[in-house]
Amino acid sequence: MIPEDHPRYRSLAARERLADAAREGIVALEGLTAHGRGEAFDYLIGERTTESALLAARTAAALLTTAHCPVISVNGNTAALAAGEIADLQKASGALVEVNLFHRTETRIHRITALLEEHGVNVLAGRAERLVPLSHDRALCLPDGIGSADVVLVPLEDGDRCAALRAMGKQVITIDINPLSRTARTATLTIVDELTRALPNITTACAGLDSAAAADLIGSLDNTYLLRAAITEIQKRLEHALD
Repeated sequence: MIPEDHPRYRSLAARERLADAAREGIVALEGLTAHGRGEAFDYLIGERTTESALLAARTAAALLTTAHCPVISVNGNTAALAAGEIADLQKASGALVEVNLFHRTETRIHRITALLEEHGVNVLAGRAERLVPLSHDRALCLPDGIGSADVVLVPLEDGDRCAALRAMGKQVITIDINPLSRTARTATLTIVDELTRALPNITTACAGLDSAAAADLIGSLDNTYLLRAAITEIQKRLEHALD
């Protein structure tokens, strides 16, 4: 048991959830390494949501709520850490939710789907087809889901699928705490924030946007600015780390 007054409570609780999910076959072992890398960048950003990340979350809400066919793509880490937050965002945005995995087995698809459904997510079902131009199993997606989407939210994404989705003409929103990653630099919009902080911010923004505000946010979208702002925040943190 982790005491709730422990200064690292949120971080340690997330690690425990991922470890449990790995033992249950929901999270791939490689996903534990990926989470650790993200944690390191969260330290650098100060384990907080910056103003530029809030702007990115509001812009993500604008893209999702004005899309013709928005889809949230979920992998094992996302399901383990934020199934409830995905359910809330689905309700607020009207987006479809599809499970998409690099280390793909039908057993993992079933277990992740069951976990999401336990938290109230309506998970899209059907026969996956190799629609994304990739050589690995993340190419597999549902024709009525990612295959038809105009906007795809891909938390904790890998860069090659992000690039492939962009090449297909889709707008890609990613949540990536590493502003230097291929995904962050390739996406239409990058929210440089930790997953469980970012998702509720998008959900809240969905409820408060009117069409005019959404249009303004989309019209002023500048992902390079958002990435530079995140890197500037990290630089400031490093400069004053021992103050």
